[in-house]
Amino acid sequence: MGNEAIALGAIKAGVRVVCGYPGTPSTEILETVAKNNDGSIYTEWSVNEKTAMEVAAGAAYSGARAMVTMKQVGLNVASDPLMSLVYIGVKGGLVIVVADDPGPLSSQTEQDTRHFAKFANLPVLDPSTPEEAYEMVQAAFELSEQVGLPVILRPTTRICHACSSIDVSDTREEHVPAGFEKDSRWVIFPQLSYKRHIETEKLQIALSLIFSKSPFNRISGKGPLGIAGSGIAWSYAQDVISDLDMDIRTFKVGTPYPFPAKLAESFLDGLDAVLVLEELDPVVEEALLEIAGSKGLKISILGKKTGNTPYAGEFSYELVHKAISDFAGLPNPDIADPAIPTLPSRIPVLCAGCPHRASFYAVKKAMKGQKAVFTGDIGCYTLGNAKPLSMVDTCLCMGASISVAQGIKRIEPDTRLFAFIGDSTFFHTGIPGVINAVYNQTDIVIVVLDNGTTAMTGHQPHPGTANTMMGNISEKIDIEALLKSVGVKWVRKVNPFDQKTAILAAKEASVVKGVSAIIFEAPCIALVKKPEPLNVDSEKCRACGLCIREIGCPAMVLEENGRVRIEPSACYACGLCGSVCPFEAIGGMSNED
Repeated sequence: MGNEAIALGAIKAGVRVVCGYPGTPSTEILETVAKNNDGSIYTEWSVNEKTAMEVAAGAAYSGARAMVTMKQVGLNVASDPLMSLVYIGVKGGLVIVVADDPGPLSSQTEQDTRHFAKFANLPVLDPSTPEEAYEMVQAAFELSEQVGLPVILRPTTRICHACSSIDVSDTREEHVPAGFEKDSRWVIFPQLSYKRHIETEKLQIALSLIFSKSPFNRISGKGPLGIAGSGIAWSYAQDVISDLDMDIRTFKVGTPYPFPAKLAESFLDGLDAVLVLEELDPVVEEALLEIAGSKGLKISILGKKTGNTPYAGEFSYELVHKAISDFAGLPNPDIADPAIPTLPSRIPVLCAGCPHRASFYAVKKAMKGQKAVFTGDIGCYTLGNAKPLSMVDTCLCMGASISVAQGIKRIEPDTRLFAFIGDSTFFHTGIPGVINAVYNQTDIVIVVLDNGTTAMTGHQPHPGTANTMMGNISEKIDIEALLKSVGVKWVRKVNPFDQKTAILAAKEASVVKGVSAIIFEAPCIALVKKPEPLNVDSEKCRACGLCIREIGCPAMVLEENGRVRIEPSACYACGLCGSVCPFEAIGGMSNED
């Protein structure tokens, strides 16, 4: 897999420290490093991306090769130290792997990290295949040490999760860190920043010339028409050109910033028109337009700005096939395989037995008939916004549930505010919001959904689990004690499947002056052995459908006769449906057992 290729490439390059925060589609990179660690590499799931960037920076200050992994929205969290690192610089190679998510398949935004690279004046490498990702991460370490700056590697979802056969070297480069040397360069001051800004701007010109000779950028083919591409769109274009047996000039861009301008000039020379293929924003397209304009070239450059390719979403072979066929004036038959059926759409739902469903339901019952707003956060529990729960009214970014609730409360003081946040997200960016609410004496209820893992990204450990990426057992951070330590005086820890106690806790918390907190503690179903499933007693069931309408558990199936059946393969016997049923028709073992 592309993520595994990046990890193995970093190991070959002699990386010594790898930090990150889990986020699809980047997660498997750090996990692969840990899996293949011979003990010489320090790995950690950091509390958030900012912390990961700063830990890696310290290692790079000390002359070690370090790598940070995250998804595109994680770069927003890490942007503060990153922007300053541009002025401070590094001694050891520092590679920042930022996985972009066109679609988006599992993200809040479709932001394009290539813009961030330009904004920060940092080189960015854009792999088009897993094989190239393996090579690029090694080149990125060398480049970082050569120019004394971090280097960004920007794979997208299909590069991260595509699979390919790669010849992986067994040898590993040895890089012995020189250690941290005291020097005023490591202390950022305005005058230093001014000087470094001038230097980095000059460096962009030099890097543009270097990249014009890079093997990651190349021109091939001939003719009056040209195709330029980057990332996975380039790979699709190569397949289409081969399938259509075309002889056309092509320009592969593996280093979108600083742009290889000299090589681009050679590509544009003599062409009548160019089609640019790239996911997300028109980064390559705009660079070519700038070069054509500055050189006075009469050439049509087509892409996103002209409507020839879309701005949003992932590219596909079929999309690229149509774009190239239209551009070259070739017939564009329907290439979809009729033997492959269209998959039905399926909305994401909370798993059967998920404790979050019970937590949401308890608060919903407690607030029935009252004016209440339920702010949500990033994680599995975002799915609590779906019917029939309808318990997530807002979702902005990591940790925002607690802060957004405070803003709403200031405008609607008569509204009950419940802020839902997961355990991993709480540690990531939730704590400052708690402190802000306590300090400003805001009447909100913080609901920590503690399922003992970072569930949405693949069950990684966090500070509340006591496990580390190095396989050590650390001191478990107690969420209840932490909340009390920052001034939250009313805190209750409740099992959400104990519905009577959970509902009572929510009612009590809602009338507390200042900040109150409920910790709904129950493990994610992935952490427990699957128990014997429950069963619906057909004699007691009155086909009222209340269990279906109230909680929406995917293990519950509505039969043609209006009665409910529990699917044994999905049921985790959480008992929530039983607590909802007014006829006590749910319990015991399934009929199959």
